[in-house]
Amino acid sequence: MLSPDFNEDVIMSESSCKPSCDQIINIIPDPFVVIDRDYKIVAANHAYRVRYQVDEGADVIGRYCYEVSHHSSVPCSRNGEHCPLEEVVDRKEATQVMHIHFDHDGREEQVHLHASPLMDENGEVRYIGETILKVGGSDHDDAILVGQSRALLRMTSLLQRVAPTQTTVLLTGESGSGKEQVAKYIHRYSTRAARPFVVVDCGALGESLIESELFGYEKGAFTGAAQRKKGLFEAANGGTLFIDEIGELPMPLQTKLLRVLETGQIRRLGGTEYIDVDVRVIAATNRNLQLMVAERQFRQDLYYRLSAFPVEVPPLRVRRDDIPRLAEHFISEMEDGDRYLPLAPEVVELLMSYDYPGNVRELRNVIERAVILACDEAIRPVHIVFERVEEERAAANEGGRPPVNLLSRRNGRLTNDMVLQALREAEGHRARAAELLGVSERTLYRYIRRLRAQHGDDIAS
Repeated sequence: MLSPDFNEDVIMSESSCKPSCDQIINIIPDPFVVIDRDYKIVAANHAYRVRYQVDEGADVIGRYCYEVSHHSSVPCSRNGEHCPLEEVVDRKEATQVMHIHFDHDGREEQVHLHASPLMDENGEVRYIGETILKVGGSDHDDAILVGQSRALLRMTSLLQRVAPTQTTVLLTGESGSGKEQVAKYIHRYSTRAARPFVVVDCGALGESLIESELFGYEKGAFTGAAQRKKGLFEAANGGTLFIDEIGELPMPLQTKLLRVLETGQIRRLGGTEYIDVDVRVIAATNRNLQLMVAERQFRQDLYYRLSAFPVEVPPLRVRRDDIPRLAEHFISEMEDGDRYLPLAPEVVELLMSYDYPGNVRELRNVIERAVILACDEAIRPVHIVFERVEEERAAANEGGRPPVNLLSRRNGRLTNDMVLQALREAEGHRARAAELLGVSERTLYRYIRRLRAQHGDDIAS
């Protein structure tokens, strides 16, 4: 079915024994849709209707594209994604982007969009034709990046641009924020996806081990080198090498790494010949490399070579909306995890009340601990146990009364005494008290209102 204002030049009349537009687009095996400048769908082939039909018996024609494929009330550009319609209209040329769509059952899927302009007689873009290719071979492919928060979508938008290139990428961000997952995402959606993805953690290896791991060695290169060993650059040939904690790389090895990046050649320890390698490097750090450069702890030329395309991985506290989805994702990965899903609203509220200084890694630990404590029961707030190691250490060093912290919340709930203690320590400052308790100000205010109802208005205002 076509919208009545669809460009008549595109339609071939059946009366002249030529195929109609519907017949033509239905030849396309993948979902295909035509969208006007107002984001409205004016034509869709059978594959698109089957995959994205929103309501039983309802037609997609006349509906907004973002409403159908994103289940959103606003264009995807307002949620941090690149909008292919807006780009094609602006540039008047075809574009390709990756998006997260929802199929008719509400399941997320990663898709590759090919959008091309359909011009009017004045050479202006009147419509776009968009082909949608699902990435991955199964509706149950493992998710690499989980979530739909604006911070995550903004980052994903950058990753979509850089993934198909051969550019070196530098990932920055706090420990535990998921930099290795981001590197896997770049690799999966690159032209090297079918080749190896190899990881080396500079923070876990000594200087001599890093060198031999990266570059390999010849027999007899050092005591114990009984035979030749290929390094990780050779192991990653044709694929991607992810160098984690690049800030821990010693200066002599920084020079060798720079040479590899510039020449595409490595030399094994104890070797005399250079070996060609075709490797894309993705580096990651939780340190401030610019400061390290200023303090002469990191080579400036290597920094500029690595940071051709820097990407900051957001901490979990700024993508708080992703916490419920991440929590349920971690549970679903566990053996018999489905029995604990969906999470109860009070559990979700408790999970979202905490700042996670350890980021996604800490959330995973909290969830694994909750599943163990729940045993065969449903997960309840009593099973959610947070940790604040820094606060405990500070309390131990001061030798005084331990500050309020989430380790004392073994039952997963705040008590009146804990709230009052936090307010005393914060001298009535609500934001600080909430931080001490590891909850949002809104949650703290609910407890304060309850306390006022029980004890009167002498509770901190």
